[in-house]
Amino acid sequence: MKFVAVIRQVPDGESRLKVQGNRVDLSGATMILDQMDEYAVEEALRLKEKHGGEAIVVGFGPERTEEALRTALAMGMDRGVHVVHEGYADPVAVAEALAGVLREEAPTLVLTGGQQADWDSQALGGALAEALGVPVVAWTTALELEGETARAKHDLDEGAEWVRVRLPAVFTTQQGLNEPRYPTLPGIMKAKKKEIRKVQANLTPRVFLLAEEIQERARLGRILDGKDPVAAAEELVRLLHEEAKVL
Repeated sequence: MKFVAVIRQVPDGESRLKVQGNRVDLSGATMILDQMDEYAVEEALRLKEKHGGEAIVVGFGPERTEEALRTALAMGMDRGVHVVHEGYADPVAVAEALAGVLREEAPTLVLTGGQQADWDSQALGGALAEALGVPVVAWTTALELEGETARAKHDLDEGAEWVRVRLPAVFTTQQGLNEPRYPTLPGIMKAKKKEIRKVQANLTPRVFLLAEEIQERARLGRILDGKDPVAAAEELVRLLHEEAKVL
């Protein structure tokens, strides 16, 4: 059996970003393995530990993505594949580029984060399944293998449901599926020697990035007079409704 986790590297949420020209400058940002993808890595490891086989991490992105791949290898993944691409690529183009590598690996199943922390996109899992011609289960919170099928629980808008799909299939992961382990010192040392095969991305973009900007909001502080609690509450409701527009 082969369990594949598809990962990306993203800026740490605590990093301060800046715009250089019409692009966001990431040169000073701390880059990390996308936290949603950590659940994919952890689930691949748990499946391997339970069923045997091999756990493979596949990363897409620029040269620095190797750092995120090494993190996954330090968590316990057996080997990595780095599909190298500099610059922006839309999820459909990324999926098509990854599909060639995944077909070569012939995995039992593919796991990837349900939402990208940087672009806030949820499209990669579905696009991967389409490119591979296999089923997809989004927002997975439980996963069990049963012969040539898998039982999976996933979230709906107002609840959850269990489904059964034939393998191979793609599953997108989220918080609640598992608790990702931390890399250990021995794991970090072993990861330095593990194989990462590099493949140049062959993709045809459908979306072209023209410009980027960082959203900036002016923060206005308001202090309400609390001598009359009823009047203060009414004024607070008015401000939330008319100015903050959250009610």
